[in-house]
Amino acid sequence: MRVLIVEDDASVSHWISSKLHKSGHSCKLVDNGKDALKLIKEEVFDVILLDRIIPIIDGIQLLGMLDSTPHPPILILSANDQISDRIEGLKAGADDYLGKPFDFTELLLRLERLYFRTKKVTTSSNLIKIKDIMIDLELHEVTRSGLRIDLTNKEFKLLYVLAEHPGQTVTRSMLLEKAWGYHFDPQTNVLDVHLSKLRQKLDGDSKKPIIRTIRSVGYAIG
Repeated sequence: MRVLIVEDDASVSHWISSKLHKSGHSCKLVDNGKDALKLIKEEVFDVILLDRIIPIIDGIQLLGMLDSTPHPPILILSANDQISDRIEGLKAGADDYLGKPFDFTELLLRLERLYFRTKKVTTSSNLIKIKDIMIDLELHEVTRSGLRIDLTNKEFKLLYVLAEHPGQTVTRSMLLEKAWGYHFDPQTNVLDVHLSKLRQKLDGDSKKPIIRTIRSVGYAIG
């Protein structure tokens, strides 16, 4: 999982991040609602761990601002743990709510259940449709406007990763990790080369490319 941790207590956020890394997950940390909102719009995360009491935009306000925006499932982690607090958080749009202090094993289980529940919904069909592009996950076939497009395994993998998050920016590091297994940017143009070939096959000479470059961040489809 790729987890966004929104927590203004650095000792707590770094401790959670360290434990998640040891469990095989990657994290990004922010300490206020404004930066969290920016990241959610710019990058792709599998789940969000959100404290209620954070600077600039608090957790409940942030949930309200995300109400009409596609976003990952959100778990509120808060010392405000009365029944009324939980009800308010869940009504505001949180998918789960856990009080502080907490047990890390329970936190991890809740995050993973949110992640897998979302994945089960998004991958319940073997077909992904984005505009006039159809991706058959079982047959590894791609068509556009009914015409078959032959892709290499790497090109298909890159397209699939982008298609899992339509309209959202997928970072270079995430594409490298999913397609090549890199957990860092190896400072190579291998990604750019493969994406250039993929775009040529999908778009040809079209002036409206289906894959967009998000400068200095990554790529988006749709």
